[in-house]
Amino acid sequence: MAAREGPRESLARSLASERIHSAYLFAGSGEAPREAAQWFARALACQGTAGVRPCEACAGCRRSQPKEPVTIDGTGKSGPLYRHVGDHPDLLWVERGRDDTRVRIAQIRALQQALHLRAVEGGRRAAVIADAEWLNLEAQNALLRALEEPPPATSFVLVTASPSGLAATVRSRCQRVDFAALRAPAPDAPEAPEETRALVERLCALPHHSIPELLDWAEEFRGARAVAAAGVLELLGIAAAKLHADVCRSAAEPRALVPRLEAWATLAACRKALVQRNANPQLVAERALLALREGLA
Repeated sequence: MAAREGPRESLARSLASERIHSAYLFAGSGEAPREAAQWFARALACQGTAGVRPCEACAGCRRSQPKEPVTIDGTGKSGPLYRHVGDHPDLLWVERGRDDTRVRIAQIRALQQALHLRAVEGGRRAAVIADAEWLNLEAQNALLRALEEPPPATSFVLVTASPSGLAATVRSRCQRVDFAALRAPAPDAPEAPEETRALVERLCALPHHSIPELLDWAEEFRGARAVAAAGVLELLGIAAAKLHADVCRSAAEPRALVPRLEAWATLAACRKALVQRNANPQLVAERALLALREGLA
């Protein structure tokens, strides 16, 4: 049986045949989707006439050579709203600001304004939106208008670890490219990181916690929102992995599945509230821990 074509191979074949879409959704965890987005943007701007792209020899490739990235500020006060890939004026990159927990609508509007201008190099352009799951609904609606009427010779590349965080209307306008992550061990497995196993042990004790003890745990997620939100996301991710492992182990016992699946659905709703609605991390943690207390009982 022939080996399955990987995402980069598929994209390289599209480049070679000049079958380029106006919007892509690179989905997967880890750094692979972000690295592929940068590679693909550079390949689109490559002026080489044959062979592998990016060719690394043409003027476009030299201008897009990676360098120390400029720090983005989502408010535009202490840094730009977006940056370029290398020094290439036609390759734009948007992501969360250093202290932001979302990609702001001002960044999407600035991106749209830049794309209304004519391409500096006269070739193809690319606009990469990393952290796309952190677009709130207002920003997604602004982006949707650009996806519906994209500028000529321009490709949007949305990078996300969680495609479900994006509106269906946004997802439907993108060519999806999946980056399969290596299967991680169960969070309570001996080979899992020590910090992960310690958190799982704490989660397993939740059914024996009183409500005041649960609220005390949630109170740990107070303070600067960027730090608190990152902590809650870690909690949600490890708790979801724990539930997934439990469901796989108890598949033969339907009665054990229902509370865990209900808790899973609540965790998904919590993540959506945290990412899209900018919800208070402490309140999100309270809701998640209450659901886990019932689901893990």
